[in-house]
Amino acid sequence: MADDGGGTSGVVNPVVFFDLALGGEPLGRIKMELFADTTPKTAENFRQYCTGETKNAQGYPQGYKGSKFHRVVSGSGRIANTICIKDFMIQGGDFLNGDGTGSASIYGTKAFADENFKLKHDTAGLLSMANSGPNSNGCQFFITTVPTPFLNNKHVVFGKVVDGMDVVRKVENTRTRGEKPATDVVI
Repeated sequence: MADDGGGTSGVVNPVVFFDLALGGEPLGRIKMELFADTTPKTAENFRQYCTGETKNAQGYPQGYKGSKFHRVVSGSGRIANTICIKDFMIQGGDFLNGDGTGSASIYGTKAFADENFKLKHDTAGLLSMANSGPNSNGCQFFITTVPTPFLNNKHVVFGKVVDGMDVVRKVENTRTRGEKPATDVVI
């Protein structure tokens, strides 16, 4: 789930991909550039979970392959019961529990610190860390479907979709029960 990419600061920004299925049927591929030149620690955490090169305690590969997008916020959603939004994001990465409660990092801890907030949530297709508050980054991520400036300085942007935004839109438009896809969207 990785191939080559290019960066501008002498650092090569890796490009990784997800092949998605909806209810067992192929949905398409999302290719993402990881901003290793700006957020190297966060990008590397995500990259290793894409490739499966990180092993669990039993020595088996662990990562995103076979995990689900467990949350899709579109239609009319609320953030902290204060901001009503029409569209927002698709969230995945909980390969431990599959429901948004699991956390792991390649750094030997469940979570790691916010690397920086240099990049802003100013467009659709950004890859950002899902968290449960400051310095609680793990394996969960989201892809924005619209600009989300209210997330600036709260979530670390570490990549962007470079191909497959149509697939992101398919996931965004999947039927949901609450915010959970009614049919599994699997990596």
